[in-house]
Amino acid sequence: MAAHASVQARGTHARAQRHSTMSWAVPVTLGVILGWYATSIVRGGGVLTGTQLALGLVSGAVLAALCFGLGRVQKRLPAELAAAAYGALFGGSVGFLYSLSGKSVLAASVLGLLTGAGMLVFAFYYFYTRGD
Repeated sequence: MAAHASVQARGTHARAQRHSTMSWAVPVTLGVILGWYATSIVRGGGVLTGTQLALGLVSGAVLAALCFGLGRVQKRLPAELAAAAYGALFGGSVGFLYSLSGKSVLAASVLGLLTGAGMLVFAFYYFYTRGD
Protein backbone atom coordinates (compact mmCIF):
# COMPACT_ATOMS: atom_id res chain seq x y z
CA MET A 1 0.00 0.00 0.00
CA ALA A 2 1.47 3.31 -1.04
CA ALA A 3 1.78 6.05 1.51
CA HIS A 4 0.55 9.49 0.60
CA ALA A 5 1.46 12.88 1.91
CA SER A 6 -0.48 14.02 4.91
CA VAL A 7 -2.81 16.95 4.36
CA GLN A 8 -2.46 19.81 6.79
CA ALA A 9 -5.61 20.63 8.70
CA ARG A 10 -7.47 23.77 7.71
CA GLY A 11 -6.77 26.92 9.62
CA THR A 12 -3.54 25.75 11.20
CA HIS A 13 -1.41 28.50 9.71
CA ALA A 14 -2.20 32.05 8.85
CA ARG A 15 -2.34 32.95 5.20
CA ALA A 16 0.17 35.58 4.16
CA GLN A 17 -1.71 38.78 3.36
CA ARG A 18 -0.51 40.40 0.18
CA HIS A 19 -1.26 43.94 -0.83
CA SER A 20 -1.46 44.90 -4.46
CA THR A 21 0.92 47.51 -5.77
CA MET A 22 -1.85 50.06 -6.23
CA SER A 23 -3.11 49.60 -2.66
CA TRP A 24 0.08 51.16 -1.31
CA ALA A 25 1.33 53.16 -4.32
CA VAL A 26 -1.68 55.49 -4.46
CA PRO A 27 -1.57 56.43 -0.73
CA VAL A 28 2.20 56.94 -0.86
CA THR A 29 1.88 59.14 -3.94
CA LEU A 30 -0.87 61.22 -2.34
CA GLY A 31 1.19 61.52 0.85
CA VAL A 32 4.25 62.69 -1.07
CA ILE A 33 2.19 65.26 -2.99
CA LEU A 34 0.53 66.61 0.17
CA GLY A 35 3.82 66.70 2.08
CA TRP A 36 5.62 68.47 -0.75
CA TYR A 37 2.80 70.98 -1.15
CA ALA A 38 2.60 71.65 2.60
CA THR A 39 6.35 72.22 2.72
CA SER A 40 6.26 74.57 -0.24
CA ILE A 41 3.38 76.60 1.26
CA VAL A 42 5.15 77.05 4.59
CA ARG A 43 8.53 77.70 2.97
CA GLY A 44 7.14 80.57 0.91
CA GLY A 45 10.10 80.64 -1.47
CA GLY A 46 12.70 80.91 1.26
CA VAL A 47 15.29 78.48 2.50
CA LEU A 48 14.03 75.07 3.59
CA THR A 49 14.41 74.49 7.33
CA GLY A 50 14.22 71.30 9.34
CA THR A 51 10.91 72.25 10.90
CA GLN A 52 9.32 72.83 7.51
CA LEU A 53 10.68 69.53 6.24
CA ALA A 54 9.37 67.73 9.34
CA LEU A 55 5.93 69.27 8.79
CA GLY A 56 5.87 67.97 5.23
CA LEU A 57 7.10 64.51 6.16
CA VAL A 58 4.69 64.07 9.06
CA SER A 59 1.65 65.43 7.22
CA GLY A 60 2.41 63.28 4.17
CA ALA A 61 2.92 60.17 6.30
CA VAL A 62 -0.34 60.76 8.18
CA LEU A 63 -2.30 61.18 4.94
CA ALA A 64 -0.68 58.09 3.41
CA ALA A 65 -1.50 56.00 6.49
CA LEU A 66 -5.11 57.22 6.58
CA CYS A 67 -5.57 56.59 2.85
CA PHE A 68 -4.09 53.10 3.13
CA GLY A 69 -6.29 52.26 6.11
CA LEU A 70 -9.41 53.59 4.42
CA GLY A 71 -8.60 51.63 1.29
CA ARG A 72 -8.30 48.44 3.34
CA VAL A 73 -11.71 48.82 5.03
CA GLN A 74 -13.78 50.50 2.30
CA LYS A 75 -15.19 47.21 0.97
CA ARG A 76 -16.65 46.40 4.40
CA LEU A 77 -18.35 49.78 4.78
CA PRO A 78 -21.75 50.72 3.38
CA ALA A 79 -21.63 53.17 0.48
CA GLU A 80 -22.80 56.07 2.65
CA LEU A 81 -20.14 55.58 5.31
CA ALA A 82 -17.34 55.02 2.79
CA ALA A 83 -18.35 58.19 0.94
CA ALA A 84 -18.44 60.15 4.21
CA ALA A 85 -14.97 58.85 5.12
CA TYR A 86 -13.52 59.90 1.76
CA GLY A 87 -15.25 63.28 2.04
CA ALA A 88 -13.85 63.85 5.53
CA LEU A 89 -10.34 62.84 4.47
CA PHE A 90 -10.38 65.04 1.37
CA GLY A 91 -12.00 68.02 3.09
CA GLY A 92 -9.62 67.78 6.03
CA SER A 93 -6.61 67.68 3.71
CA VAL A 94 -7.74 70.69 1.70
CA GLY A 95 -8.62 72.64 4.84
CA PHE A 96 -5.23 71.81 6.37
CA LEU A 97 -3.35 72.99 3.28
CA TYR A 98 -5.42 76.18 3.10
CA SER A 99 -4.78 76.90 6.77
CA LEU A 100 -1.02 76.74 6.15
CA SER A 101 -1.30 79.69 3.78
CA GLY A 102 -2.03 82.02 6.69
CA LYS A 103 -5.75 82.46 6.09
CA SER A 104 -8.23 82.41 8.96
CA VAL A 105 -9.33 79.19 10.58
CA LEU A 106 -12.92 79.95 9.60
CA ALA A 107 -12.01 80.31 5.92
CA ALA A 108 -10.03 77.05 6.02
CA SER A 109 -12.92 75.28 7.74
CA VAL A 110 -15.47 76.52 5.22
CA LEU A 111 -13.28 75.53 2.28
CA GLY A 112 -12.65 72.12 3.86
CA LEU A 113 -16.36 71.57 4.44
CA LEU A 114 -17.30 72.60 0.90
CA THR A 115 -14.68 70.44 -0.79
CA GLY A 116 -15.41 67.57 1.58
CA ALA A 117 -19.12 67.78 0.74
CA GLY A 118 -18.27 67.72 -2.95
CA MET A 119 -16.12 64.63 -2.47
CA LEU A 120 -18.86 63.00 -0.40
CA VAL A 121 -21.35 63.46 -3.24
CA PHE A 122 -18.91 62.20 -5.86
CA ALA A 123 -17.82 59.20 -3.77
CA PHE A 124 -21.42 58.29 -2.89
CA TYR A 125 -22.38 58.37 -6.56
CA TYR A 126 -19.36 56.24 -7.43
CA PHE A 127 -19.96 53.62 -4.72
CA TYR A 128 -23.73 53.53 -5.21
CA THR A 129 -23.64 53.08 -8.98
CA ARG A 130 -20.81 50.58 -8.81
CA GLY A 131 -22.81 48.37 -6.48
CA ASP A 132 -20.06 46.19 -5.03
